[in-house]
Amino acid sequence: MRVTMIRHTSVAVPKGTCYGWSDVPVADTFEQEAAVTLKELEGMVFDQVYSSPLTRARKLAAYCGYPSPILDDRLKEMNMGEWEMQRYDEIRDEALQRWYDDYMHLPATGGESFPMLHARVSAFLDELRTKPFRHVAIFAHGGVLVSAGIYAGLFGEEKAFSHSVPYGGIQEIRL
Repeated sequence: MRVTMIRHTSVAVPKGTCYGWSDVPVADTFEQEAAVTLKELEGMVFDQVYSSPLTRARKLAAYCGYPSPILDDRLKEMNMGEWEMQRYDEIRDEALQRWYDDYMHLPATGGESFPMLHARVSAFLDELRTKPFRHVAIFAHGGVLVSAGIYAGLFGEEKAFSHSVPYGGIQEIRL
């Protein structure tokens, strides 16, 4: 099965803000960014379309012609717990430095670790493998796309975030 994964467009939060599960608005550049994404998807036909329930993913799905995707909580970005909507340089939590040193394994305070995110994305993809689809679209988030890339063997866990897809970008995987 071919899976086209689409990352949401830029968001309207100050740079350096931790916003994982927060339902933040898209940036003023949404239309321009979304038009580029739509052009990249031109000619693709999907058997099914899925999306994170967060507005930034659903809005791009709707712009691209899919106003009613199947919403799945497993496609949400990593839950950043107590750090949500705080600027990283303003977080006063002694766990933050430990997280910076090992963000691929440690959770944000009150939130998720990357292995927890990877487990729920993997569960979604395991379930998707059982479906009779040939080509699926998924509108989601950077962390979800990184996790799916690891799952599909595009790259390993080490330096996985160096493979981050830009806002509005696309990543193809095969299941």
